[in-house]
Amino acid sequence: MKPAPSHENPVLASRQAKLALYRESSFDKTIYMDCDICLLSPIDEVFDYLDEVDLLVTEDVQPAIAKAANLLRIKQDILSTLQSVGLPLNQNSIQYNGGFIAFTKSSKNCEFFQSFKKYFEIVVANQNVLLLKDQGAFAAAVEFVQPKMKTLSPVYNYLDKWKDAYAIDKPIKVMHCTYPYRPQYAKNVTRSLLTRIVDRTAKIFLPNQLNNPWRLK
Repeated sequence: MKPAPSHENPVLASRQAKLALYRESSFDKTIYMDCDICLLSPIDEVFDYLDEVDLLVTEDVQPAIAKAANLLRIKQDILSTLQSVGLPLNQNSIQYNGGFIAFTKSSKNCEFFQSFKKYFEIVVANQNVLLLKDQGAFAAAVEFVQPKMKTLSPVYNYLDKWKDAYAIDKPIKVMHCTYPYRPQYAKNVTRSLLTRIVDRTAKIFLPNQLNNPWRLK
């Protein structure tokens, strides 16, 4: 295990850790999962999928970049704003959720992660209009590099907070707990008085995406 990149801004540090995935992985095949993910069943087949493609991803709950208001700090036209700062996105661009990524060591992926880093630096430089998120930069890198990729089912990156948005008929393999919420599976195990109090108060006292001071630095 290698230490993740550090930064006084914890939000930026988490993004930089994702940017460093390709460089820091010493494996031919790598599966990355956010730290707020619960693995509910074996996913060995993902390694088999990587025999056919370079990159495995899952779509965000709102996949259309043109509708991805979650990337903007201010209310204005989404696609034209992302394009105006230098992200090569179009009406058909897809927003992927970076909580689950699998990739191989390849020249195409090396180029992809270099582009991902370049476009994320654009996001950092434009925090007056953009939130400090990586989805826009990731989508821009996909558009620019066009890696050989496969989009997995939501069962590999099921966002607990948005469970009502899904229509799936297969068992969930990877549960993504959208902070500050904990996966329902974990709640069923840890229903102590303390965790119930935390569940009730987290939404009140924890900063959200707009008022988190670290997203402005």
